[in-house]
Amino acid sequence: MARLMLSLDGQVLAEYNMNKERYTIGRLPDNDIRIDNPAVSGHHSLIINILNDSFLEDLNSTNGTYVNGKLIKKHAMQHGDVITVGHHQLRFVDGQEGDATQDEFEKTMVITPSSQGEDRIRRVGAAVDQAAKAVAEAKRPAGGAVPESATALPKARLQVLSGAFAGRELELTKALTTLGRPGVQVAAITRRAEGFFIVHVDSGKENDFPQVNGVPIGPQARRLNDNDVVQLAGVKMGFFES
Repeated sequence: MARLMLSLDGQVLAEYNMNKERYTIGRLPDNDIRIDNPAVSGHHSLIINILNDSFLEDLNSTNGTYVNGKLIKKHAMQHGDVITVGHHQLRFVDGQEGDATQDEFEKTMVITPSSQGEDRIRRVGAAVDQAAKAVAEAKRPAGGAVPESATALPKARLQVLSGAFAGRELELTKALTTLGRPGVQVAAITRRAEGFFIVHVDSGKENDFPQVNGVPIGPQARRLNDNDVVQLAGVKMGFFES
């Protein structure tokens, strides 16, 4: 199934599954995709889905509809096309091509832990154990044990917010997920009963740490919270608890 990823200034705002024949884009509330911005006409654009093909048409909008930077009246959509409506962008993701894109994202950003060396993995584990212990102690009732519900493994996912893979998601189901680009910046996200923790593994520059909400995490493990924004190897990703 094809999808549209709505973004503004590189930040993904919403995702729309294209499961209907017609989708209108505009500022008024009766649109399928509403963009409440003065630069967008009341009924700005129309997408028509016919079998496996999608067609975009400008509805005589004031500021025009652009695809990949070019002004259009009608356009046959292709995977990866970026529609610009006012100041917002809508990235068209073809269902079948999108699956291949997900594979490419994982090949690009997800690293086999063994390639980082056993000593680095042990260091990551030790840093996370220390941080997780502090979280567990904070949750422990005075004079009591940690509640059984607190030992269940949590669920979470990452959603790419910037770059060519914007909108792609990665389920964090493994005990250890190593992300980044070797020689540029690498971090590990671990899944523990106490939550998810991110820790710096390696980078091409000294003290070049990944960031969470715009702040470098430093050499210690940091617990991730719902809606945190992680910046790693030039890619912004949102962390969302399930």
